[in-house]
Amino acid sequence: MSETKKGLLREPIRHIDFTSFDATPVIDAMREMSFSSRDTASAYDIYRAMLEDDACTILLTLAGSTGAGGCLQVYADLVRYNMVDAIVATGASIVDMDFFEALGFRHYRGTLDIDDNHLRELAIDRIYDTFIDEEELQRCDLTVYEIANALPAKAYSSRQFIAEMGRYLVDHAVKPGSLVQLAYEHGIPVFCPAFTDSSAGFGLVKHQWDRPDSHLTIDSIRDFRELTVLKMEAGTTGLLMIGGGVPKNFAQDTVVCAEMLGKEVPMHKYAVQITVADVRDGACSSSTLKEAASWGKVETSHEQMVYAEAGTVIPLIASAAYHSGVWQSRRRRTLGAIFDPVPGAAPAR
Repeated sequence: MSETKKGLLREPIRHIDFTSFDATPVIDAMREMSFSSRDTASAYDIYRAMLEDDACTILLTLAGSTGAGGCLQVYADLVRYNMVDAIVATGASIVDMDFFEALGFRHYRGTLDIDDNHLRELAIDRIYDTFIDEEELQRCDLTVYEIANALPAKAYSSRQFIAEMGRYLVDHAVKPGSLVQLAYEHGIPVFCPAFTDSSAGFGLVKHQWDRPDSHLTIDSIRDFRELTVLKMEAGTTGLLMIGGGVPKNFAQDTVVCAEMLGKEVPMHKYAVQITVADVRDGACSSSTLKEAASWGKVETSHEQMVYAEAGTVIPLIASAAYHSGVWQSRRRRTLGAIFDPVPGAAPAR
């Protein structure tokens, strides 16, 4: 007998809290091991070096579904504890996962052993072994639609629009403390270069459909320009990359773009990528870090690829970094203040 929708959506995903345990002994043990374990310890050492380098601005890039799978609190807490300074992400990571749960909705433990046609009949979407209520996702779409309708009709970078989403959550969040809300409150810019490839896209299409003569639009070229300006202003930078794809490529390409604009900027000094992508198709979800050096994007002195499912690795790295306490002496950067202020945005501090 097929299960009911209520029966399938009964076990919410519980997001891991890296402050609740100290992974330092695990990381230290991994340093004496081999394969991905040693790589993970090396990645931690490089990330810690980013935190200890007072000149280093840290960019977190997010791709894939680790947020839905239980890492949303990890990424929000990296913002909360001043362990990242800017974010480049897929629209799904920011909207379908973080903003979605901030509105009070949840992701649920699911299974691979199920008839996906039955899920379709119940309006349940599946991400591997995780379920989402499609009806709730559509309510997220409509919230984006409402935010867009309340804004002046003009072009916005994704950073500007996501800041408006954060401002909305200050007054309307059912689950406070999301990445989007914390980034807004701390002046941390969030970029989604492919923003409309997400739940936001549906809401923004409806916004333009209903207002054909007076609507906003997302300027992806401005996204790239703003991100390049951020690199120019930051100088020394480190990349903590979950997955690859568009966020990784845009964050790395800022060096090349700045050079094309006649500005000399250093390559990214530090880089860690956690991915399950393969190199044999010539991509590795936008090249290995050593390969990126040939393009003038990343230095090879402090770089580490970790070939592992990120949800099993990033909580350990984040926990050990948190319990090291090095973040406590970091200067908090309010990089959102570099750009034109968004109407209603929190002041830089």
